[in-house]
Amino acid sequence: FDVSVGLVSYELDLFGRVRSLNEAALQDYFASDAAQLGVRISLIAEVASQYFTERALLEEIELSEQTLASVRETLDLTRTRLDAGDTTELDLRSVEIQVKTAETNIAAYRQQLDLTRNALGFLTGTSALPGNLPAGRGLEQGLVADLHAGIPSDLLTRRPDIMEAEHQLRAANADIGAARAAFFPRISLTGGAGTASKSLGDLFRNGSSTWAFSPQVSVPIFDGGYNQANLELAQVRKQIGIAAYERSIQTAFREVSDGLASRSGVDRQIEAYRDLVAAQQARFELAGDRYEQGVDSYFQVLDAHQDLYAARQNLIQLRLARLTHSVALYKALGGGWK
Repeated sequence: FDVSVGLVSYELDLFGRVRSLNEAALQDYFASDAAQLGVRISLIAEVASQYFTERALLEEIELSEQTLASVRETLDLTRTRLDAGDTTELDLRSVEIQVKTAETNIAAYRQQLDLTRNALGFLTGTSALPGNLPAGRGLEQGLVADLHAGIPSDLLTRRPDIMEAEHQLRAANADIGAARAAFFPRISLTGGAGTASKSLGDLFRNGSSTWAFSPQVSVPIFDGGYNQANLELAQVRKQIGIAAYERSIQTAFREVSDGLASRSGVDRQIEAYRDLVAAQQARFELAGDRYEQGVDSYFQVLDAHQDLYAARQNLIQLRLARLTHSVALYKALGGGWK
């Protein structure tokens, strides 16, 4: 009678095949961990972008509501002047068009705001944003940390795509070692433990335990072509890994360079547009004064108002673009510059 508790197999790793396979598996795991980090950074960046869009839409709505209040006052004044015979019905209809345009813009911005908040809820895994969030800041109130001069280029080594490519390259290099070791004989030991006795009653008596093992040698005599093909494949994959690693580094430098150039260009545009908004505001006020004094028609006021509104809208969009470029730099630098 005998009872066996199972078989255990060991391979004598004389030529490093198992060590190479272990290293390849470890590097593949590290590569997947880097990919997970990349997804996390992308998610943070997308949440930030949607949040900045929400901030911009709120400013667009505030601007449109201010415009609507202003043109409604102008509409009441124009009606009074029309009754007194100081203006024409054409001026009245022009002001009414401004009122309806402002109302339409507000409705459109509110619709976009609802969609943006839905996107934020989706990205954060909630059906709706919490109602107890603190009041948000404006686009000009330091939503993103400033990027100072002297940022070291080795920040790029934190980029998940570079880390992933590096670990994949190391895994491919280890695969070459495993493929090369396949040309050598493999020696394995298979053993079994249990108990044995001539009688059932003495089967588990002290001293009846047994142990047996049998060595096995596998010589790749007829697998030369197969092993050679595997080795060549592993070498090709390493070359692919090198190319992918170099491409990741080139992409990183290009994205950082593009982000810095875009950020610098937008900063200059914002500075110029601040002056443009101030000039358009002065023009609008002057046109209003001349209209009230009867010097010019309302078309001068209408034209100046439209230009002022467009300039203020563009300034909001430029501020949003600056924040969006900051998010792109956050991703390009592997999760920030601190």
